Amino acid sequence: MGVEALPRTIEWVPLDGADGVGGAMVRLVEQRALPARLEFWGVRSLDELIEAIQCLAVRGAPALGLAGAYGVCLAGVIALRDACSGGEAAASSLVAALEPQARRLAAARPTAVNLVWGVRQVMKVLRTASHRGDTARAALRAAIARAEGLAREDEEANRAIGAHGAALLPQGARVLTHCNAGSLACGFYGTALGVVYAAFEQGKLAHVYADETRPVGQGARLTMWELSRAGVPCTLQCDNMAASLMAAGQVDAVVVGADRIAANGDVANKVGTYPLAIAAAYHGVPFYVAAPTSTIDASLADGAGIPIEHRDAREVIDVDGFAPDVFNPAFDVTPAALIAGVVTERGVFQPAEVVRALEGR
Repeated sequence: MGVEALPRTIEWVPLDGADGVGGAMVRLVEQRALPARLEFWGVRSLDELIEAIQCLAVRGAPALGLAGAYGVCLAGVIALRDACSGGEAAASSLVAALEPQARRLAAARPTAVNLVWGVRQVMKVLRTASHRGDTARAALRAAIARAEGLAREDEEANRAIGAHGAALLPQGARVLTHCNAGSLACGFYGTALGVVYAAFEQGKLAHVYADETRPVGQGARLTMWELSRAGVPCTLQCDNMAASLMAAGQVDAVVVGADRIAANGDVANKVGTYPLAIAAAYHGVPFYVAAPTSTIDASLADGAGIPIEHRDAREVIDVDGFAPDVFNPAFDVTPAALIAGVVTERGVFQPAEVVRALEGR
């Protein structure tokens, strides 16, 4: 039992017996099948990966960062085969072929900044290789190595977030969380649930309450599946029950993830996070955000500039012959004033000082 019982969410799988330059796929947990079945999707094209991102087969800010990095590499494998003379052409030709693909991938979902970040990390490696005069094959090999490095860094960051966050919790902590900021939202381990797993491993955790997270039910389907598989004591509740649980004195801390954090500490996360933060403030329950530094967008002064994705009405109601007007934003913005601390791999920061976490990154 424990977190090691969970699968890797997204992985680069070489099909050529080496690093994947000659052929590869991106293997990801098909999260739409959970909790009924644990299935994997072997994605072999950029179009497939974009579909997986948009239909929520893969989701969660850190996992989307890895999807962005791996997606560029996957497109590079195909370009190397089809447009770059088997890899002996100059790296500049590979970069030229991938620029429009990278833009399309980065735009697949607008709110989580990690997707764009992952794309940029790998494209930077490719451009550097081009400036050095490398071959396309050598450039792609370096890009794959960078993407694989990001996956290792993701797990290291999440484990550090877990350690920093667990230190904030009292002995016998009862934690409430929203949506899924666990291993399924990352390459492995989790951000908000990384805090939970670290506290559980230390014997500090008494219980976790998971909001169901309407309308798609990531808390009910994914967080409860994760926690149950890892052996963490947990209870599911409807979103509108959270305040009552706090009023009853059953919550010691709220810990959530983030999809983008503005320079002033405002946080975009799954819709429903903002009212949860208001309820926590009223009841005197500390409200923590756990996220890697890749989620911090220092280019945005505050949360007003964070683009909010609006999704299909059928996620809210899907009844034949009935089509009401539906408001379905996937995210909301929690003001920095409601947040007790932002837990990153570099430590815990007050929201107004969160850009300090970027120093030396």
